[in-house]
Amino acid sequence: MVLISLYSYAQEIPQNEEDNFWRNVQFGGGLGLSFANGFFSATVAPQGVYNFNERFGLGIGLNATVNSQKNRFKSTILGGSIIGLYNPLREIQLSTEFEQLNVNRNFDENFVSNIDDNFWNSALFIGVGYRTNNVIFGIRYDVLYDEEKSIYAEPWLPFIRFWF
Repeated sequence: MVLISLYSYAQEIPQNEEDNFWRNVQFGGGLGLSFANGFFSATVAPQGVYNFNERFGLGIGLNATVNSQKNRFKSTILGGSIIGLYNPLREIQLSTEFEQLNVNRNFDENFVSNIDDNFWNSALFIGVGYRTNNVIFGIRYDVLYDEEKSIYAEPWLPFIRFWF
């Protein structure tokens, strides 16, 4: 009788915990596409966040980017991130995100700087955004930004996040 009672109890808890877990998970991320004067860039960056409550969330993300510029270079950027979210008010979202990306650049043999490159790029973003429903508009700052090493042109980057 005790074994049946424990077995029955053990079957119910995981199902309820799983239901509660998935109710607190949000998926989203971003897409990017840019082209002009022989330059092309495409990005896919999905994210998943677990919301502990209405104020705090923690999640992970992936990033895949392809860049090319005619007669200059082609690059592939792959990596991931860990993101923490805090909502002091319903409309305001503060974020911190650590991003680690592997950058593989192949320069055209006729380009002046034709040395191919493969390296890791780290960024630590602190951001603030305005939240309306499932969309957040904001700006973030890379505190690890190094003009000589960063893959980003500037430490300040605007963002738009979508959550479902």
